Amino acid sequence: MAVALVTGASRGLGRALARGLAEQGWSLVLEARGAEILEDAAGETRAALTGGAQLSVITGDVADAGHRRLLVAAAEALGGLDLVVNNASTLGPTPLPDLVTYPLDGLRRAFEVNVVAPLALVQLAAPLLRRSARPAVLNVTSDAAVEPYPGWGGYGSSKAALDQLSAVLAVEEPTFVVWAVDPGDMRTQMHQDAFPGEDISDRPLPDAVAPGLVRLIESDLPSGRYRAADLAAAPARP
Repeated sequence: MAVALVTGASRGLGRALARGLAEQGWSLVLEARGAEILEDAAGETRAALTGGAQLSVITGDVADAGHRRLLVAAAEALGGLDLVVNNASTLGPTPLPDLVTYPLDGLRRAFEVNVVAPLALVQLAAPLLRRSARPAVLNVTSDAAVEPYPGWGGYGSSKAALDQLSAVLAVEEPTFVVWAVDPGDMRTQMHQDAFPGEDISDRPLPDAVAPGLVRLIESDLPSGRYRAADLAAAPARP
C-alpha cells in the first residue's frame, strides 16, 4: 500500500489532491494548521479511500520541528512513505507589499514555511523514502517563481528557492523522483487574499487542477519542473 504525506491539506489544492490520491488507493498522512477545517477535509478524504487504505490526520504548523517529526512518525505507522507533497505555504503579508517596504519578519516567515520547512520535512522523511520502490517528492511552486509580478517579490522569491532545492535534490538523490509543479492560478482563499475585493471567479477550482497532479504522481515522468496545465496528457504507468 503506497503512503503519501500531504501538507496544507485542509483546503485548496492540498485538499483536492488528497482526495484524488485516496481514490487511487493511497494511504495518507494529512496536515494543516486549522483543526476544524482539516477534520472537514479529512472527512471527504475518508469517504474516498479505497482498497483498504488508511488515513492519519495531524494538526499543526509545518514550520514547527516537533510537528514535522509527528508527521513522519505517522507515515511510518502506516507502513512507510512513498511520496511527500510539500503543498503548505504562506502568501506573506497582505495586501502584497513592494519589496522596498516589505516587512522583513514577514519575509523570514515566508521562507521558513515555503523553503525551510519543505526541506526539513524531506530530510526527516529521507530514511523512509529510501525504503520505497519509487520514492517521490512533489513540491508545489508558482509562476511567481519565474515571473516578476509587482508585489509578489517575497512569495515569488521563496518559490524560486524551492524550485532550486527541488532541482538540486533530484541530482543529489538520484533514486528520488522530485517534481516542482506550478499549479497556475486557482480560485483559492490564498489567491483571493492576494487580490482582496477582486472577482477571481474566472480562475479554475483546485478540483480541476488536482487530477493532473495525480496523473503526474501515477506516471513515469522524470524529475523536473512542470506546469499543471501541461499534465492532462501525462502518460500513466503501466
